[in-house]
Amino acid sequence: QVHLVESGGDLVQPGGSLRLSCVFSGTRGFSAFVMGWYRRTPGKQRDLVATITPGGSTVYHSSVQGRFTISRERAQRTVFLQMDSLKPEDTAVYYCNAQSGSEGYWGQGTQVTVTA
Repeated sequence: QVHLVESGGDLVQPGGSLRLSCVFSGTRGFSAFVMGWYRRTPGKQRDLVATITPGGSTVYHSSVQGRFTISRERAQRTVFLQMDSLKPEDTAVYYCNAQSGSEGYWGQGTQVTVTA
């Protein structure tokens, strides 16, 4: 079993930055999972933001490429999402995901609001 806890969501002005964190805990090994960040706005489905493999390979949605950076810290069993140059359209609930084959887990989400 895996438990994911996100933090770092906040209210920020356009052009600002935030850093989200997701702490991984449980009986499974952190290094066995591809970690990812997804986001959902009201009335829409949950969309991929970025993923990172145990080896450090990353994938980004085109809308965040060049502005967001995903990283993972093995010793802390934590995945981060550094978000720079934030835009109002980045406003959403951000969810952490851990995926290993068909085995997947989600965190409870953290709210990011970008507004002047």
